[in-house]
Amino acid sequence: MNQPTLRSQRLLLRPFSLDDASTVQELAGDYAIADTTLMIPHPYEDGMAEQWISEHPAQFEKGTRAVFAIVLLETSQLVGAISLTVDKDQHKAELGYWVGRPFWNRGYATEAARLTVEYGFDQLQLNRISSRYLVRNPASGRVMQKIGMAHEGTLRQDTIKWGQYEDLHAYGLLRDDWVKS
Repeated sequence: MNQPTLRSQRLLLRPFSLDDASTVQELAGDYAIADTTLMIPHPYEDGMAEQWISEHPAQFEKGTRAVFAIVLLETSQLVGAISLTVDKDQHKAELGYWVGRPFWNRGYATEAARLTVEYGFDQLQLNRISSRYLVRNPASGRVMQKIGMAHEGTLRQDTIKWGQYEDLHAYGLLRDDWVKS
């Protein structure tokens, strides 16, 4: 089964291709992106983007992960990434995303998140989608709030980012709540 392409008013969410690697390295390699995300390394070295992109088809085929390039519909410009990491047995997934700094504060993450959550509930038949963010990155939390996720708690010193313990806010959304909204 091929990974679908999703469309919203301004965005196209499509599978990544190796042609995207240099843009991924440029955008994700920005210190501000790595600093405010859980998993992006810094420095973002040559070959990392290609390796990351090359893993996506097998993950999608196994049903464990769907990673989409966030692309502007009008210009085809890559602005970020969004994913669902799926636990099929439990009918749930974790939503993750990043948007390159030149594209912050334009609503792209929220628009992409709405589309991805809809895909998760409607196409993947998930019951629950959760997400977490570093407490010091409230912009990520606003995305979760805007798509209807509920704050479920604060995970104190739950992760280590660059040698420092970091608190995370945890959010979740159930299919029943999504249908009602």
